[in-house]
Amino acid sequence: METLRDDPIGNPKSQPRSWLLSDSALLALTAFAVLLFAMGIALAFLPSFAIAALANRWTALFLFLPMAFRRRSLLVWTFWAMLAGAVLGLDAPHFASQLRILGDLFLRLVRMIVAPLIFGGIVTGIAGHNQLKGVGRVALKSIIFFEAVTTIGLLLGLVAIDLTRAGAGIVLPAAAAAPNAHPETWQQIVLNIFPENIAQAIAQNQILQVAVFSLLFGAALAMLPEPKREPMVKVLQSLTDAMFKMTKIIMYIAPLAAGAAMAYTIGSTGLSMMLPLAKLVGTYYGSALIFVLLVLAPILAFARISPARFARAIAEPAAIAFATTSSEAALPLAMERMEEFGVPRWIVSFVVPLGYSFNMTGSSLYLTMAAIFAAQASGIHLTIGEQLVMLFTLMLTSKGVAGVPRATLVVLMGSAAQLHIPTAAILVLLGVDTIMDMGRSGMNVIGNGMAAAVVARWEGELQGAGNRE
Repeated sequence: METLRDDPIGNPKSQPRSWLLSDSALLALTAFAVLLFAMGIALAFLPSFAIAALANRWTALFLFLPMAFRRRSLLVWTFWAMLAGAVLGLDAPHFASQLRILGDLFLRLVRMIVAPLIFGGIVTGIAGHNQLKGVGRVALKSIIFFEAVTTIGLLLGLVAIDLTRAGAGIVLPAAAAAPNAHPETWQQIVLNIFPENIAQAIAQNQILQVAVFSLLFGAALAMLPEPKREPMVKVLQSLTDAMFKMTKIIMYIAPLAAGAAMAYTIGSTGLSMMLPLAKLVGTYYGSALIFVLLVLAPILAFARISPARFARAIAEPAAIAFATTSSEAALPLAMERMEEFGVPRWIVSFVVPLGYSFNMTGSSLYLTMAAIFAAQASGIHLTIGEQLVMLFTLMLTSKGVAGVPRATLVVLMGSAAQLHIPTAAILVLLGVDTIMDMGRSGMNVIGNGMAAAVVARWEGELQGAGNRE
């Protein structure tokens, strides 16, 4: 299969050396651009240096262009577009706040292909490759993986916020209207897994319900005699291949959508909103880095999967999720990257959508961190026992809100009420929620892709680039 990595932007192997720069000179120029851009962002907080800050940002942006034209990869162009969007959001906030339509357009195009992509991939994998017996094992292993990693993330977030105490000293605003928090019962969670109307499930973008229907349809198709099964399998195989081709087309505008989303975020909220909560943002991203290095990378190594190869495979989907604050936006590309990595299509098509309900790799870090932050900001001291009760509660309630806007806020409202944490302490998080949602979305995509690779290795099905030599 062709790769999106080369196709939308161009094949780097066929590109001439642009700008007449050697590799070492190009790296040095890019490093200087990063430094200049960082200075431009830092100076934005000092009004007397406004002109110097603006000059640094735009100069850095143009100095990144040689690397972008040399590499011609989706990841590099997405990164450049995010920087351009951030600059536009700072220097032209009114215009930048109007660019949300580009990000929304991209999300609509992605959602358009998600259901047929999942349906075709799962059904052809089960009925076309005789994988009916392996579905139960893969489902169980996937859920075990998601639950284990999510629990570790919740615990790490709790420890990190206890160490930094980022909520201490925060001045709470007057209580504002809060979203209704109605944690679902376990009966409702189970019922929501199964669709009562497949057309409605597709229209409402209920990914897990589409996957369950596809699983049942594939099982039924596999039980039919070969002459009756084969025509439908061929049609669905063609459908799936066409959806992957459509993914390539849609990914042409991914950098533009990423830049527009970043411009809208910065233009709407501004950097000044982050200052009171900068310690919380730093705690989250520092914890995310520790989580990747000390938890996810060792799991990959234990599964005999090269962390470096996996990072290269998942980088582009994670970057798109980060920029758009939507892990759903990266779903088709993540599925294709994992298939290129060596995970069989039927495993990818089943495990990755399953992760949208059971995987909270990125959100788990945030949930306990935000809950304890709210308690600290309210001056409430929670004992170790109370913190563990909150951790257990969040582990359960987080499974019923996948796909709900501001889902983490809804979970926090329901869980915090048990410990009498004021609503205002949670609503103050809205100031940096979008900035932190970038990290949550990117981490969730990494967790979904990693689950597919680890489960495929567990099943002895990992092939190609995913195998460590």
